[in-house]
Amino acid sequence: MDSGSHLLFGISLAGLACLAPGVVQEPTLVQAILAGTLVGSYAPDFDTVARLRGYGSYVRIHRGVTHSLPALFIWPLLISLPLAAVFGVWEHYFSLFLWTFLAVVCHVGLDALNVYGVQCLRPFTKKWIHLDTLCLYDPFLFVLHAVGAILWFVVWRGEAGSHIGEMYALIFAATILYIATQASQRKALEKLVQKELKLTTGVCRLVPSLSWFYWQFIYESDTSFYLGELRSGKVIVLEQYSRKNYNSQGSHPIVKATMSTEGVRSFLHYAQNVYVSWKEKNGGYEVQWRDMRFWYKRKLSFGVDVQLDGNMNVVSDRIGMDKKAWDPPYV
Repeated sequence: MDSGSHLLFGISLAGLACLAPGVVQEPTLVQAILAGTLVGSYAPDFDTVARLRGYGSYVRIHRGVTHSLPALFIWPLLISLPLAAVFGVWEHYFSLFLWTFLAVVCHVGLDALNVYGVQCLRPFTKKWIHLDTLCLYDPFLFVLHAVGAILWFVVWRGEAGSHIGEMYALIFAATILYIATQASQRKALEKLVQKELKLTTGVCRLVPSLSWFYWQFIYESDTSFYLGELRSGKVIVLEQYSRKNYNSQGSHPIVKATMSTEGVRSFLHYAQNVYVSWKEKNGGYEVQWRDMRFWYKRKLSFGVDVQLDGNMNVVSDRIGMDKKAWDPPYV
């Protein structure tokens, strides 16, 4: 999810901790837990510093090791130990560690619900886990948890009474119900797409949007990629790409000449539905690699463009999202 939503969930977890009488009775512990859940709710995204080395490095590193199984325990340790010393709550260290741990787990879990996904099962597998259920920024969840934060810090002025914990218990119940509803809707819509396309084999992936009534989809069959929209339950196919293009050109010398570039290596590390094409340009060739999941207005947004000269030597390569930040898809 976006950074703002992650931080709001951190506040919400600290509020939920107020359900425990032992926490409510220790104002200093509440402050320590709030600090722990705030930092823990963002900590896995410290890997964004990889952007300083270029977008290719960012794609290889982001949501990888920092979101892995060992990281679920390492981040809480790195955060809770200094906080216990600063706030002097060593006698409550287990509680502080536990809530910080939950904040990290919550971060990784929310990221797994996005289309971008996470490599959360490392080191056992580098497979990307993406449940395609929530948009990067979900307006309902953002507002729900923002209202909770406003009530706590503005209306009740940071009071840590039991009613805070009860309020956040309701907020998290609504959050879980909402996510379950979205997941159920996604599964139903995937079946609808398959039915409308009259296909019995293949993989359908949905991309959620800011609206409950609009989804994008990519359906990969044995022969084609289908790109389309779901508007209020109606399936609209907008584009169809033959997989013969990819299969025949995937072993073409022009395409092979791009395989050693950093951009293509980073792209293939992450991409799920790969489509590659090439054309002659400026006395050489331009090879385009695209992940079919990410498109907007019939334009494939995410991929790598590699320029080759007439002898198939790499001139340049560029990896990234070819869209405005405020345009879909939000991943």
